[in-house]
Amino acid sequence: MYRVDLRLVEKSLLKLPPIICKKVINWVTAVEQDGLEEVRKSPGLHDEPLKGKLYGLRSVRLSKAYRLIYRIEKGQIIEVIVVGVNKHEY
Repeated sequence: MYRVDLRLVEKSLLKLPPIICKKVINWVTAVEQDGLEEVRKSPGLHDEPLKGKLYGLRSVRLSKAYRLIYRIEKGQIIEVIVVGVNKHEY
């Protein structure tokens, strides 16, 4: 079973819009209760592997403007960050 540790990102979560913070907490709860494989099957999250410089990471769409990016190592979620997406940075 997965355990997601958000201690490293607690302060940055407080700076996010409340709806995005709630979606992060909902994702974490679902992963811890149901397992990552089951949560990945949810079509609304668009859980997908990333390419290029971010190869090895996975992305979950929280909204059009925010993504949750995570890394798995040895079957454990090691790192979770939430990033804002700005189309002008592409």
